Amino acid sequence: MRKERDYLGELEIEDDAYYGIHTRRALMNFPPTGERLDETFIWAYFMVKKACALLNTELGYLDERIGNAIVKACDEWETLKEHVLVDPLSGGAGTSINMNINEVIANRATEILGGKKGEYLVDPIDHVNLHQSTNDTFPTSAKIATIVKLRKLIEAVINLQEKIQEKEKEFYSIRKPGRTQLMDGPPIMLGQEFGAFADALARDRWRLHKVEERIRSVNIGGTAIGTGVGAPKDYILKIVEKVREVTKVKIAKAENLIDATQNWDVFAEVHGLLKSLAVNLYKISNDIRLLGSGPNTAIGELILPAVQAGSSIMPGKVNPVVPEYVMQLCHMVFGHDTILNHTCALGNLELNQFAPLIVHLTLKSLTLLTNACRSLTEYVVNIKANEKRCEEHLSRSVSNLTPLIKMFGYEAVSEAVKRANWDIGKTLEILSREKNVPIDEIAKKLDLKKMTGLGYSL
Repeated sequence: MRKERDYLGELEIEDDAYYGIHTRRALMNFPPTGERLDETFIWAYFMVKKACALLNTELGYLDERIGNAIVKACDEWETLKEHVLVDPLSGGAGTSINMNINEVIANRATEILGGKKGEYLVDPIDHVNLHQSTNDTFPTSAKIATIVKLRKLIEAVINLQEKIQEKEKEFYSIRKPGRTQLMDGPPIMLGQEFGAFADALARDRWRLHKVEERIRSVNIGGTAIGTGVGAPKDYILKIVEKVREVTKVKIAKAENLIDATQNWDVFAEVHGLLKSLAVNLYKISNDIRLLGSGPNTAIGELILPAVQAGSSIMPGKVNPVVPEYVMQLCHMVFGHDTILNHTCALGNLELNQFAPLIVHLTLKSLTLLTNACRSLTEYVVNIKANEKRCEEHLSRSVSNLTPLIKMFGYEAVSEAVKRANWDIGKTLEILSREKNVPIDEIAKKLDLKKMTGLGYSL
């Protein structure tokens, strides 16, 4: 064990630990929840620290040996990430997470310079955190990580949309009854239903693409509250460019660093669009479940892929486990959105104290939705149509009689359907007899092929 000291006192730290006393206090104060910091966020934070070290060295604020050691340590982030142990739900607006990363980098940089952990030839605050604050490095790292993960999600949405569009073409000639409120409705093409799924995803794709513009604006250089206190002007003016160069992510300096430090509404905006995607994924998944339900005793118009056995007691049972998985992930996102609305609003004055929760749930929702899209994409590819069932259902649907309303009136057709006990053939016989119109002439008005076209009328 080694001893480390801060202004609160002294604590013992394991000799082989890369973290230091601030991290130790955080681990004591914030018991683990089982959650882990997002790996992309950890990468982004190390890269922000690298950019700061590079610029401070170039400007002469850091000794070159120390600056180079910090840069080398940051490049080892994949090895060092296991030592970032502070819980994502820690208090302090992210200070403990920032300090955990500062201490890990400082101890590794100290080793690079020939020292031992805890000697701090490279200091966590005076060197690694030079001209920075948690309040500008944390949100900047969060936005970079969000952009990276957002792009992966958009790619997953595009792939899902394309596979659903392929099904739209494959199923376009298959007629079936539509359903409103789960009851029989006018005819629709199975491909048209899938086309509607694809169009909903197209909107999500566009919305997510456009929102990146708002999240590119970062407050790095603003330090504690956006005024840049403690940082020299030449550093403030150049740091965004250096972070952009290191991360290869197109970010821009916020026009108002104070606004960008205290107001987190952009995360509420981004997550609101994630919620919109979750709404569509939920609806699509549930519709697929319904259309494949039974398959012998319910709708059964889709033949769903058998991806795993569905029961430990019922032989041969196959369940729609992938749509159910997607729907569960969507429920998580719905919950995250409610939390984010409150936490983004509850920031006080110059700082949002709930930054760790906001960031953690945003990145987690991005992961959940990316997983949902990828799983559903693989599932959709193997969905098949039960054409025979679709035709059987369509032939028995009294909603096919909808065009007769213009011919005989709503009340007359409704009364005939009721008297015929919802039998289509008997309904036509009643209307033919009572309205003195040949049954063949009435039947000609019920062209199911035309009914699925836009604006079909008698």
